[in-house]
Amino acid sequence: RLMTYYECAMMEVETKFRVLDAEFGLQHDRNPIESIKSRLKSTDSLAKKLVRKGFPMSVDSIEENIYDVAGVRVVCTFPEDMFSLAESLLSQDDVQLIERRDYVASPKPSGYRSLHLIIEVPIFLEHEKRSVKVEVQLRTISMNFWASLEHQLRYKKELPEEETAAVAAELADLAETAADLDRRMQALRNYLDDGEE
Repeated sequence: RLMTYYECAMMEVETKFRVLDAEFGLQHDRNPIESIKSRLKSTDSLAKKLVRKGFPMSVDSIEENIYDVAGVRVVCTFPEDMFSLAESLLSQDDVQLIERRDYVASPKPSGYRSLHLIIEVPIFLEHEKRSVKVEVQLRTISMNFWASLEHQLRYKKELPEEETAAVAAELADLAETAADLDRRMQALRNYLDDGEE
């Protein structure tokens, strides 16, 4: 039942983003969202996380302590789109912000960049209304491309320590290259937008 609640909350959040994308398309003649994906953590993964973090093994414990059971990833065209979509989502009166982590302003040491929001949204059931937490990740196409490849490479094989360090350094450098691509594409789009005014 709990997993169904999380599934409903993901659908709710996806719908909110689809509506924002459609409205943005009408106003600006382009859509800011490239793709939306959602995922539900498996019960096995949840159990491991509870053990790792030292939380009790119960349904209540999942609800109280694990904020990323339901996840929605929104891939945007440009960096500014990520932040304007986040702002629009958070300004909705039924969305409550629980936590915000800006890995664009402060990338992880690996080079990972993304905007993470933990939000709470209401779901309306037959006889009740429940608030459910959902993790939202907003990324650009290049951030998503980098993160997908980094995930594949990192879990590819066991490497000797010196090779692991070299791979990590190369990935961090590639993350900077991807961020530079985003900055340049954003600047070009801003230049072209200004020329149309």
